[in-house]
Amino acid sequence: MRQLEKWTDWLCDGRVGPFSAAIASVLLYCLTQIVVMGLLSHFAGTGVGVDDSEQLMEMRFLAAGYGSSQPPLYTWLAILAASLVGTSVLALKIVKYGLLAAGLAAYFTAIRRLGYSNRAAAAGMFGLLLFPQIFWEMQHALTHSVAIFCFTSVLLLALVEVEKRRSAVAYAFFGLATAAAMLSKYNIVIFLAALFLASLSVRETREAIFDRRFLISVAVAILACLPTLHWNIAHPDDFLAHSGGFGAGQGDSLLETAVLALRGLGKAVLNFASLPIAIVAVAFLLAARKTTTSPQSTRWPEKLLWRTIALAVLITLVVVLAGGITQFRDRWVLPIFVLLPAALAMRFDAIGQTGAKAQGTIVFVGAVLAVLVLPVSWYMHLNGGDSRGSIVRMDYRSLYEKISAGGPVKTVVSSWFWVGNLRLVDANLIVLDDEIPDFARLIREPAVLVLADDREPPSDVFEELARAGYAMDTVHRTVEVPQALGFQPRKVTITKLHRKIAP
Repeated sequence: MRQLEKWTDWLCDGRVGPFSAAIASVLLYCLTQIVVMGLLSHFAGTGVGVDDSEQLMEMRFLAAGYGSSQPPLYTWLAILAASLVGTSVLALKIVKYGLLAAGLAAYFTAIRRLGYSNRAAAAGMFGLLLFPQIFWEMQHALTHSVAIFCFTSVLLLALVEVEKRRSAVAYAFFGLATAAAMLSKYNIVIFLAALFLASLSVRETREAIFDRRFLISVAVAILACLPTLHWNIAHPDDFLAHSGGFGAGQGDSLLETAVLALRGLGKAVLNFASLPIAIVAVAFLLAARKTTTSPQSTRWPEKLLWRTIALAVLITLVVVLAGGITQFRDRWVLPIFVLLPAALAMRFDAIGQTGAKAQGTIVFVGAVLAVLVLPVSWYMHLNGGDSRGSIVRMDYRSLYEKISAGGPVKTVVSSWFWVGNLRLVDANLIVLDDEIPDFARLIREPAVLVLADDREPPSDVFEELARAGYAMDTVHRTVEVPQALGFQPRKVTITKLHRKIAP
């Protein structure tokens, strides 16, 4: 037990060269994941999951937008990584864990720059790892949500720099951070609105916003977002492609819709925040049993964070009820609660010894959870799980050989983006599904249609092919593709595509 306490104290207050021990641990953790997952995929011959395979499809070309109701920043970063290390699992993991490390480091730095203790910064950062969507889902599946986590943390740090320095560089940094957040995931608008309104309510940040140099931030943010804004206006169907997933207006009446909306939001909030809140509560109760200290007065940074959280909840409620939104995913509430660990860590700093003990418990539990997840994340990286996750196990090199058995192929079309994994075999291959914008313009012959027994109906891609002027050959080939880890082969149907009318 004493050794565990020493380890926790080292994470809170120790140093590794120029770095805090907490930051050094996070950097080492993310570097380990990049290396191990890259090597595992290389030797086992497995592909990647749903979200990463979508990125493989899109990162072949640079564009202001890629459809699927998602902004383009994550894909831009993936393109940059691929230009350095090639189109590979390594490139995808560099982006994911680079963003995760940058977000955690920015979060830690922001708390320290606000004048709180190293222990508070460590508790805030490791407190983030108590959220299942961060310590598990972001490693297992997500892409754009990793970016939104990173740039909300960077945005907080940029706001701190604006308040501290009031320089043109600081305001430009704040504008870039705002643009990066907007280009990460569109639900960040709730966080931006809440943070702006909360900043107006606090004297220190209000003065920074009313400074005329704040126009630098506005100009930089608008200029950085302008190409994607123009793209969204020019491609409204692609921009709104997944809007139906919100389940708007499903009730038979306004009252029933409101009840369904509140129930759905409440469930998402509980799934997202119940575990960290429970752990923090237990940590505080354990610490309070041994020591009692009169809390210090609340400082302005803590007020800012609590007000931002409260306003984010309020804005979300208004949007949900006004839009009749009834379907939620847990990760969608991340912008609401991303500041919660920092706010709690700041509050514990004001409580004195009791708070310090609670901070230590949070650091310990967060670090242990991260370590325990390591082998499970490696297993899931190779195995993928059931249903859609099973796409990682297919032998894509074998599939590529079967597709090109009749001659070279330039374009592979499918009803779902699992087929993006083929670009791990041939980086020059054009891989499309019906959700890729400018579908007809991107096809290059020879082209084939590849269908597997996934859950996406092929009818949408059939319609897209017809609009593009392509028809399927009357001869279909059904082949068996091996799977890694001893799983039974999967049946895949391959059909040649022919242009039937002039473009």
